[in-house]
Amino acid sequence: RAAASRTAADARSRWDRAACAEATAGARPAGERQYSSQISQARNNDIRSKMLNSHSTNGGESSQFPVLQSLRDAPPSERQTLFVKKLQLCSRRFDFTDPNCPRDAIEAKRQTLLELVEWTKTGKNIFIEPVLRDVVDMIRSNLARPLPSSISAEKSSFDPEEDEPTLEPAWEHLQHVYEFFLTFIISGDCDAKILKRYVDQKFVLKILDLFDSEDPRERDYLKTILHRIYGKFMSHRPFIRKAVNNVFFQFIYESERHNGIAELLEILGSIINGFALPLKQEHKTFLLKVLIPLHKPRGLSLYHQQLSYCVTQFIEKDPKLSEQVCLGLLKFWPHSNSTKAVLFLNELEEMLELTRPPEFAAVMDKLFTQVGHCIRSQHFQVAERALFLWNNEYIVSLIAQHRSVLLPIVYPFLLENSESHWNPAVHGLTVNVISLLRDMDEALFEAVHHRTIRQREISRENRERRKSQWEEIANMAAGSARSPTV
Repeated sequence: RAAASRTAADARSRWDRAACAEATAGARPAGERQYSSQISQARNNDIRSKMLNSHSTNGGESSQFPVLQSLRDAPPSERQTLFVKKLQLCSRRFDFTDPNCPRDAIEAKRQTLLELVEWTKTGKNIFIEPVLRDVVDMIRSNLARPLPSSISAEKSSFDPEEDEPTLEPAWEHLQHVYEFFLTFIISGDCDAKILKRYVDQKFVLKILDLFDSEDPRERDYLKTILHRIYGKFMSHRPFIRKAVNNVFFQFIYESERHNGIAELLEILGSIINGFALPLKQEHKTFLLKVLIPLHKPRGLSLYHQQLSYCVTQFIEKDPKLSEQVCLGLLKFWPHSNSTKAVLFLNELEEMLELTRPPEFAAVMDKLFTQVGHCIRSQHFQVAERALFLWNNEYIVSLIAQHRSVLLPIVYPFLLENSESHWNPAVHGLTVNVISLLRDMDEALFEAVHHRTIRQREISRENRERRKSQWEEIANMAAGSARSPTV
């Protein structure tokens, strides 16, 4: 009875909307009014059939999926009405986790979706204004769904780097819905100003929520569709950027778990590439407050390639930003995660290739102090990657211009490596870099070498003196403990 009451209320609401549509149809062209009248009648018939079948459904899902006439075989005057009926049929969602779900109905819906996709790709003037509501309703009813339980309920135990993703069980339907959605978005049948009433901000938020799906096939479709929406609706662009920023903020500062960060960054890479010069302050703030902190989460390796591309795009457009970006990297530099350290060094080399000498001079001392710590790392991949910086001719030219400052910073680390590093490959690279620095300026090299040796001797003497002082204090404490108490 409760289900029947809800269905009746829904029917009355739809009857009201249909009546309003018919009342305002007089302002439309004659052909479109005819389509609107036919579509309203089709909707009303669908409502009556739902009311009659409300007691024979299971959770709103009919056990039968009627097969309608093919769109190609229908008379031209009836095709649009038939198109709407098929859209309404495909709005019914099936529970693929239910073993009792009728396979014949599932297959019938799949075939209907295939027909709709083919029809929209080959036909013309399919997405006219009278059908837009039904199109968007069909897309929303299939896509706006709770994600599988492995994501929502067991998310704390899911490791994207180790575990296999959970594939969407309803993909045999969703794949064709996404294909239909993509065709709908790129279609030029309807003006974007009219389409914006249906593809609104709430609809965009639903799309963004789906990026957390574990299924990479779904995220790939979502990436293309959101990028198309961004390009088609200029009024939505600031809202989309803000909504994506909110996803990033939640990922950085709250959960550190999200499956679609790489895809969202890939979209942003294309968006950043189209930014006009000079860059707006809003975009610079996005770089410093969003992209740089995205280096912090431990799952950086899952999206670092896309993140690095976004950052380098900013530096290419405005080389002055390289100083702030380098300082931001140093702020989040990993000290106990060798995998992230290698990624940081890769990105550092890409940025230094785009950095001009004035910006390099502003950060070189802090930057190469950190590079020096990486050189003497006991993890051979970190040390090896740091030494590979000297294989880059442009970076070597920057070092040569500022050798009087940089050689005293890095030489102590190189000397320590050459004497005691356990890895033969790292030892060999260290010797090569020392030879390169000697050839760069032999007089400066000898002066720095002698100064480093002298500093090491002074440090050794200080350590021995502190050790002897602590031994003397320990002996005094032991003697005081043995003396009799008065």
